[in-house]
Amino acid sequence: MKKLNVLGIILVLMLVLAGCAAAPTEAPVVEENGFVPQILFNGSSTLAPVMASISTNFIEGNVTWDKVDSSFPEENISIYVSAGGSGQGVKSVIDKTSDFGMVARTVKDTEKDQLPELKEFKVGIDALTLGVNPNNPVLTVKDNLTKDEIVKIFSGEFKTWKDLDASLPDKEIIVVTRDIGGGAHEVFQSKIMGDVQVKADAIQAPSMGALVTKIIENEYAIGYASFGVVNQNAGKVATLKVDGVEATEENIINGSYIIQRPLIAIYNGELTAPQQAFMDYVMGEEGMTVVESMGFVPIK
Repeated sequence: MKKLNVLGIILVLMLVLAGCAAAPTEAPVVEENGFVPQILFNGSSTLAPVMASISTNFIEGNVTWDKVDSSFPEENISIYVSAGGSGQGVKSVIDKTSDFGMVARTVKDTEKDQLPELKEFKVGIDALTLGVNPNNPVLTVKDNLTKDEIVKIFSGEFKTWKDLDASLPDKEIIVVTRDIGGGAHEVFQSKIMGDVQVKADAIQAPSMGALVTKIIENEYAIGYASFGVVNQNAGKVATLKVDGVEATEENIINGSYIIQRPLIAIYNGELTAPQQAFMDYVMGEEGMTVVESMGFVPIK
């Protein structure tokens, strides 16, 4: 029983890391006593691998719910994690298609209006770094971009690297962004772009992992790369300061690095006993260790 269950959650983790989703195709199994042995998470592709990894550890350490709490029945623990973007995470909770939504941005007032019993679990903090390929010649000329320069790059006003600095090559700037359904897009638009739109022909990556891969593959690419995902790809992506401030854990915590966002699990209503037990684990030392090990800033 233990081997089968652990392999199942590892498969969920592998699917999430690949940018796919794994979710039950039938209604949750409810025991006669009303106990629901499975928990569903949906949303942010940045937070999904973190939650999947924490889920793996939780299942491997307990296997069945009675090992978590002796008052729970001896039922296999099933935790499903699927990635579909922050907006989808919120919608899934509103529509009651998942228990928890994973959101890599603040929850909007219009969303809160539809979640009258909203509970937010701030799992960690992420930042959007200005990531470039380590071979990009911009790194030999300047290690800092002003907010105005970033706007001109991402809007398309600066079309080549030479437009940014005369000493740089006359090579097209390849702008890579997240898709418009992702929390990162909304954060970057709010913190940097304001009323100016990102250029229409920017490459839209379906996940933060895909965005970073585009930067790794293209010497002249630039994108707003997740602090955590950049840390997971150490040496493969270089980052630039923003208005003279480097994206470090200290600067993210004290707020001086402005392009940052919370990583949140949201729920509407009162948690069931097994849901509370799992979220206690997520927010405890074991969960925070995973958050930190995956390159994000844990809530300590």
